[in-house]
Amino acid sequence: MVHGTDKSLGVALIGTGFMGKCHAMAWRNVATVFGGVPPTLELLVDMPDRAQKLAWQFGFARATDDWQAAVTDDAVDVVSITTPNGLHRQMAEAALRAGKHVWLEKPMALTLGDARSMADLAAAHPEQVTLLGYNYLRNPAFQAAQQMIRAGAIGRLLAFRGVYDEDYCADPDLPWSWRMTHKDGGLGALGDLGCHLVSVMTALMGPVAEVTAMTQISIPARPSAEGPRPVENEDSALALIRFASGAQGSFATSRVARGRKCRLQWEIHGSDGTIVFDQEHMNELWVHCSGEAGFVRHVSGPQQPDFAQFCPAPGHGFGFNEQKVIECRDLIRAIREGRPATPDFAQGLQIERIIHAMAQSNGRAIRIEEESHAAA
Repeated sequence: MVHGTDKSLGVALIGTGFMGKCHAMAWRNVATVFGGVPPTLELLVDMPDRAQKLAWQFGFARATDDWQAAVTDDAVDVVSITTPNGLHRQMAEAALRAGKHVWLEKPMALTLGDARSMADLAAAHPEQVTLLGYNYLRNPAFQAAQQMIRAGAIGRLLAFRGVYDEDYCADPDLPWSWRMTHKDGGLGALGDLGCHLVSVMTALMGPVAEVTAMTQISIPARPSAEGPRPVENEDSALALIRFASGAQGSFATSRVARGRKCRLQWEIHGSDGTIVFDQEHMNELWVHCSGEAGFVRHVSGPQQPDFAQFCPAPGHGFGFNEQKVIECRDLIRAIREGRPATPDFAQGLQIERIIHAMAQSNGRAIRIEEESHAAA
């Protein structure tokens, strides 16, 4: 394993789509932003017609369509996995068995059983660092909110209200795809979007004790070349939450919310104030403290964690891809220091327990520690 700071980490990236490109940019930019020894981009893995072309574009030394060869390559220390959901367990477990660190995009797995297996294997390989791609946790505005809460700025936490809506499936003429099946896509809106909201919710509020939820398939069939095909996983979900602290919460997510692009919006009510955030305005926090007439707008700037590494001037904006660079930095630090990253596979399993409990609830209250065998 790589400890200390004098050796460059060898990287293999599997997948070149939206998040694959995001990982590639993070690996290429992390040393520019935060210093240290730049990683060595060893292998890019994708279909033959994409791998060679994009290896040159992304800055990787070699290209292949053989992911098994990539995860066992002697020059590779870290494997970034940004493939479709159904490949996550197989690839992550192979990388761990080969002695590699793993940076895996969410959702962790198709099923709760798969997530348990992955977490168990990671626990059996404590020398390897695992990190799940919950990049919204790296927004400087989010981290500032965490600091306010820890400092007691809004007092005792009473309630959480959270929404994550997009409209990428709102068009009923959108063709059927693997994302709409349990076999290859797993959960629907809960797996694509809701798990992000859970990662934020638990990072701010602490563990969840109980959920009561219902889900809905709004568009039951989608067009395909063979004719209409059924949609198997949920388009939206609603839940009521009871946190271990005794605080309450509400949760909503939808992939068919017309006009919403990345509405990851949450607010926290405390005994002495309220904090409000919306990812569509990701450089702003709105904060109310007891005794004030209303809310105060806090614009992101170098006074917030990590912002200054990108730009020394306030109000100049921070973006989606920059979150991934911070995530990459945190992964490298964990590897160098021989400690876990956050959220790792063990913490990711807790997120999976919550979203799978929501999928299983059907209006019934489910305690999170009482995992449903059906979800496995």
